[in-house]
Amino acid sequence: MVLLEFSISPLEKGASVSPYVARSLAIIDASGLDYRLHAMGTIVEGELVQVLDVLQKCMEAMATDCDRVTCTAKMDYRRGYSGRLATKVESVVEKLGKDLKTL
Repeated sequence: MVLLEFSISPLEKGASVSPYVARSLAIIDASGLDYRLHAMGTIVEGELVQVLDVLQKCMEAMATDCDRVTCTAKMDYRRGYSGRLATKVESVVEKLGKDLKTL
C-alpha cells in the first residue's frame, strides 16, 4: 500500500484557492480511498495505481480552467501494511505517552 500526500493549486486564481481544493476533495472522496485532509494538503491511502489515478484526475480537473497549476507530492510505500493513515500517528502518540493534536 502507498500513502500519497499532495497539495495542488492554481497559481493565477488569487490568494484563496479553497474552491479548487474542494474540487479536488470531491474527486478524492468519490474514489472510495481512505484519506485525510489537513491544512496544507491531503493524504490518500491505496494501491499505487489507485493513488496516482486520483492525483491525475485532480490535475486534469484543475487544468480545465486554470492555465498554471502547481503540485507537490510525496509517497510512502510499505509492503504488506494498510491502515497506516491511523497507525503511523498512533505509534508516535504511544511512544510519546500523551495525546497530540491530530485530525
